[in-house]
Formats: sequence, structure tokens, C-alpha cells
Amino acid sequence: MGHPVLRAKARPVDKLELKQRTVQDFIDSMVDTMFEYSGAGLAAPQVHESLRIFVAMLDPDGQGEGDAVVFINPEITVIGDQTLEGWEGCLSIPDVRGRVPRAQHIKVSALDRNAKRFELDLKDFAARVVQHETDHLDGVLFFDRMKSLESLTYLEEYSRYHARRDKDDEDQDEEDEDALTS
Repeated sequence: MGHPVLRAKARPVDKLELKQRTVQDFIDSMVDTMFEYSGAGLAAPQVHESLRIFVAMLDPDGQGEGDAVVFINPEITVIGDQTLEGWEGCLSIPDVRGRVPRAQHIKVSALDRNAKRFELDLKDFAARVVQHETDHLDGVLFFDRMKSLESLTYLEEYSRYHARRDKDDEDQDEEDEDALTS
């Protein structure tokens, strides 16, 4: 945080540019960096490149490099009006977490690394990751989206106080759902 590229709108990448070895190597490097730092996603501006590219893990339990999805020039369409507030962190703001409201359901259209257009219909965690990374392409950091800075916390305190409570809430939700379907 503090580097000017993180607060600037990144430029689109054209299809011819995607064929360049340097751009393909850059994408590979982004995937490696995301895994090295255990991120759910990584946008080009986070590594000081003003390009509309990000890589992401869309499965919250995903393991391995095969699960990384490359998004180039993404465009998001919000589906419905339901938003969920959830905890987010950022590799550009290490060891800090905060509760951020995001659309629960989105459609994203983007180019893949081979310049082929694709669309994904995403909900919950995957939708949150894509919105967070797309924000980076527009110069927006997660705390810019927070309703209040009251939930802003260091990772150590999040782990100590909030992660456990959120896990208990998820377990209770699953128990309530099981009771309704039994």
C-alpha cells in the first residue's frame, strides 16, 4: 500500500499483447506469487504493473496451481440485489482484515490468457474474490468499500477473536439447515 499504481485505473490488455512471451511469463509469475504468499487472488497493480489482469483461486478449499483462473479485462455484472458482508484481507495490506460488503451473485466476462472470451456465474466466496481483484484494477482497496472501519483488525487478532466466532456461526448455520432438511 502506498505505491501510486494501486490507486490508478489499470489499462486494458489487447489480444496481440497477450501473445507476447513477456506477458505470458508475467501471468505465470503472478500465479507463482499468489501461491507463494497464500493469496486467494493477485492483480497486476499489486506487483506494480498497470494492466487489467488478475489471477484467482475460486474454490475456498482449492489446492494446487491447476485451480488458478486468469482474468484479463474483466467486466462484472451484479445479479440481484443481495449483498453479504464478509472478512477480507489483501496481499497489498499484509496482516490486516476487515468486513466488506459485496454482491453475493455476479457474472464476470473476461479474456483468458489465450485471448478467448469466457463467462462465469459466481456466488459467495468466488464472487467476493473476483470483486476484490477487479477493484484493484480500478484503484480501489478493500477498506474503501467498508461501511465502517470498526471491524478493521490485525490478522493475529482476527485469528484470536473473529475467525473462531465466524466458524461457530457457519457450523450453526449448517446445523440449522440440516434440521430443516431432516
